Amino acid sequence: MRESAKATRYRYRGRLLSLRVSMVKMPDGFETTREIVEHPGAVAIIPLLEPKKILVTRQYRMAAGKHLIEIPAGTLERGESPLLCAKRELVEETGYAARRIRRLFSCYLAPGYSTEKIHFFIATRLVPRKARQAEDERIALRTMDLQEGLRGIERGQIQDAKTICALYYLATHERAGSRKGKGRVG
Repeated sequence: MRESAKATRYRYRGRLLSLRVSMVKMPDGFETTREIVEHPGAVAIIPLLEPKKILVTRQYRMAAGKHLIEIPAGTLERGESPLLCAKRELVEETGYAARRIRRLFSCYLAPGYSTEKIHFFIATRLVPRKARQAEDERIALRTMDLQEGLRGIERGQIQDAKTICALYYLATHERAGSRKGKGRVG
């Protein structure tokens, strides 16, 4: 049972996202309005310096009004695959490249109003490279073991959804990111 759009107009089109407003008809005939934020999608990377030792970022987020601890992440560029984006963002934000990077899963960030789909990767066998942070980013790095991260969630010190999702994924998957239990983290 799908909703069908009767009329659509864009209220805003920006560099990163657009706001689409659609008048829709529901399967039972009821008509309503849907406001949809169109986003190109993103990646999030769990960089492991060693098993369960995670490289995280700390940066100010204007929308949240505070500094947040996060795993590295970034927005897909037009025509870019999630894997290439993950490799690019890892080097840009951390100054490390991964000799091994695997896709874990994908999920919608807020499907009630956004098209943004985020693709999670795990990066291991990290090697130093020159960080190339975007001109408008001020990112500090630190390492955190998994247990410290989980305590940070419980204490409200980690409030970023993708980071919470990633840390719980690691905590609940002894062989994180592997297909059918093959291969260990790191």
